[in-house]
Amino acid sequence: MYEPIRTKSVHSVAATSTPATPRRSRGEELDFQLAGHLAALLTVTDELRALAPGDDLGSAAEQLAECVERLRNGVTPARLPPATAVAATPDRIAALHRRAQALAGRALVVAASRQDTASAVLAAQRLDAHDAALAAAA
Repeated sequence: MYEPIRTKSVHSVAATSTPATPRRSRGEELDFQLAGHLAALLTVTDELRALAPGDDLGSAAEQLAECVERLRNGVTPARLPPATAVAATPDRIAALHRRAQALAGRALVVAASRQDTASAVLAAQRLDAHDAALAAAA
């Protein structure tokens, strides 16, 4: 009355096959996230540097680049020249400081979770600097 099963069970096939996607450990995933947040912060810092050249953002950008390079095992972050078509209005600069502040906060959380003191200190410094810039603009 019933036809016998001729193929292997889906469960046994899945158990014997190797996963198609590579798996990262928690530490590797945190490194990846932290490098991403710091690279995004570097991009915003470079854009702020282009719009407000009087600020001391050069050394901060270099520190961020070194930290990203360390987290990416020596791969230098891509730093494209920022677009100069956007006018340097106070609203635009304040928006960039808010974006940088948010990115520095995210980087600080991940660095604390990863227990990376150097990255946490750098993120906290950038968070304070953007906080001060926003307070001065208000």
